[in-house]
Amino acid sequence: MQTGFASSSRRRRGLLGASALVVAALFLNSPLSHAQAKAPTADPAQLKIDTAKIVSPVSPMLYGMMTEEINHAFDGGLYAELLQNRTFRRSWMGIDHWDLVRNGNAAAEMTFDEHSGPSKALPHSMKIQVTSASEGAEAGVSTAGYWGIPVKPHTTYKGSFFAKADSDGPITAKLVNDKSGASVGEAKVDLKSGDWVRYEFTITTGQLTASTANHFVLTVAHPGTIWLQAASLMPPTYHNTPNGNRIDLMEKMADLHPKFLRLPGGNYLEGDRLEDWYNWKETIGPIVDRPGHQAPWTYYSSDGLGLLEFLEWCEDLKIEPVLAVYAGYALGGKHIEAGKNMEPFVQAALDEIEYVTGDTSTKWGAERAKDGHPAPFPLHYIEIGNEDWLDKSGSYDSRYPQFAHAIRKAYPQYKLIATTPVKTDHPEEQPDVIDDHYYKPPAEMMDFVHHYDNAPRNGPKIFVGEWASMSGSPTPNFGSALGDAAWMTSMERNSDLIILSAYAPLLVNVNPGGMQWSPDLIGYDGLESYGSPSYYAQSLFAGHLGDGTPESSISGAQERFFYSATVGSSDHILHLKLVNASTVDQPLTLDIAGIKASGEATVISLHAASFEATNSMSDPKQIVPHTATRQVGSAPWKHTVPALTIQIVDIPLHS
Repeated sequence: MQTGFASSSRRRRGLLGASALVVAALFLNSPLSHAQAKAPTADPAQLKIDTAKIVSPVSPMLYGMMTEEINHAFDGGLYAELLQNRTFRRSWMGIDHWDLVRNGNAAAEMTFDEHSGPSKALPHSMKIQVTSASEGAEAGVSTAGYWGIPVKPHTTYKGSFFAKADSDGPITAKLVNDKSGASVGEAKVDLKSGDWVRYEFTITTGQLTASTANHFVLTVAHPGTIWLQAASLMPPTYHNTPNGNRIDLMEKMADLHPKFLRLPGGNYLEGDRLEDWYNWKETIGPIVDRPGHQAPWTYYSSDGLGLLEFLEWCEDLKIEPVLAVYAGYALGGKHIEAGKNMEPFVQAALDEIEYVTGDTSTKWGAERAKDGHPAPFPLHYIEIGNEDWLDKSGSYDSRYPQFAHAIRKAYPQYKLIATTPVKTDHPEEQPDVIDDHYYKPPAEMMDFVHHYDNAPRNGPKIFVGEWASMSGSPTPNFGSALGDAAWMTSMERNSDLIILSAYAPLLVNVNPGGMQWSPDLIGYDGLESYGSPSYYAQSLFAGHLGDGTPESSISGAQERFFYSATVGSSDHILHLKLVNASTVDQPLTLDIAGIKASGEATVISLHAASFEATNSMSDPKQIVPHTATRQVGSAPWKHTVPALTIQIVDIPLHS
């Protein structure tokens, strides 16, 4: 992830907006402003489109999603796990995010045991030594999870943990309201003395007010010593997938109409240090076999959302992965030299591809089946590395070919994506696609829309793997949405060259300390989520896309007016995108060949009163699309796009 253009420095760490009267004006050509007074109007512009003359194809994979562990996108976000630090890692302050509970006159201590754990991946544990406890004077541990445990009424939560105990006896798992101290749901688990065992339980809530002001406790009412590891508490998940994802966030992503997910994504693939690379083999299998790893955006990744969960995420949304494989570079600036030292990482990439696509007769296809998914996943694109133009040593020119040769030999059917142009005299070493990233203020993004218009078409295709207009926090304001929409018209117009694109970052936890980068497409806390203005702009563009670009021209339009036109060969619809990023209304005369002599167009508008207007947790629907219809015909017809408005006009064509 990078700010600005490719040469910029890297940034790290760190009711309705329009009245019903205004909405009506969007479709009736009355240039009524958001103040319900007559707005300034630009001179009329002429837009001509010949839908019978298709000048270039539109990539069916144009719009997708990019993901990485940033802004608590996975842990504390999409991944539904409610317990933070469920593997009981420690710092100088103790076992992070867990506290000792001693009710009444109970006596106990909590320590870190580095010599006892349930697996090779988790060789340590939390040790609780209870010397005195009884009913009403219990001892144990508690956690508030990620900014509190979100609890909803009449909901069942599935829990588990690994435990070792020196004596038999029950342990109580309980959800407790912070303010009242009352239990809102609990379950008892009978522990048996002996070695490590995995225990399961369920907690079902009754009638209550949904809240994040809750914590989770595990307590006993008898003396003894207990070791705990790999604790988990999961709410209902999307499609009831075990170890799955938050329902609301998955639904919001589905409404983006994506075609792919770039995974595991961005800096998360590389890590700050060489040892922090995304070692996918440590992210598969049972949770107890996943050690987790240090992610680059300041916090530790549990890897509960591992490679298989990424792939099942794609499957749930009926999209395909764009798989990025680690290529030997760390964000701190170090790299692995090509040659013998790189061979284990090349093999890891080949094994990863086999895990994704191999049938059960292959080693890693069989391992995937063992993990619960016998069927292979679809795959067409493989990206080698991430933002390797940051590597000033130039080593990518030798690292990329080593991966490319090995992958092309084993899997010639896949297209390879390079993260920067590769200097080579050998045509077979040239990538099929180059990944370009753009983060710009809205004004600069609007000025950038012609960047690819005259770009050569005889080289690699383009994947705009990360892009965003940078205004608003934690999520984009309407100015950013206008910049984004302007840029999307450019990508659609040039989709014979730009075959894939993905806004980034996708997700942000809006709680204090949850964000490392802004703006981000979708915001959420533990209970609720919302889409930004840019989210709705992207949903509209991706959901109304044809497969061909017709011949078109415009004259007389003001400078900050943008459009794109695509034709659907199967639905026989002209999908016209109109973006007025000016504070002045834009009248149009539309001369469109190929439309029916009389028909009804659908007009969907996204409008705000200012660049700064936005959505938020407290006002999530201030800016949302509004739909209307209008009669259109084969003769030139007039239409006005109000100031600060993004419109989709779907016009029926002759079949």
